Amino acid sequence: QEQLVESGGGSVQPGGSLRLSCVASKIDLSTYTMGWHRQAPGKHRELVATITGPEITNYRESVKGRFTISRDYANKTVYLQMNSLKPEDTAVYSCNARGRTREYWGQGTQVTVSP
Repeated sequence: QEQLVESGGGSVQPGGSLRLSCVASKIDLSTYTMGWHRQAPGKHRELVATITGPEITNYRESVKGRFTISRDYANKTVYLQMNSLKPEDTAVYSCNARGRTREYWGQGTQVTVSP
């Protein structure tokens, strides 16, 4: 069964860093656009970053220069390196694989940024 499992969330102070990981099972990363999304309490889910094709990346404006998405084909893992974290980055972060006809989601990992 296809599966995405995230890890790496936690609590950090403003200015800190975290690296999220998303391990894919039975999903060929090379044929999917991989993305990280987040949802804060009381807010809609929003797209944070995507990586597709020959390492084409896109980021929402508020995380540009602070977050980096990457993927390791050998380990079937997608990463989200988050630096200079801010309280407004607090949310549940979920990994997503989007193909032509199928889409998969992970269960999410909590990121909390507070003094």
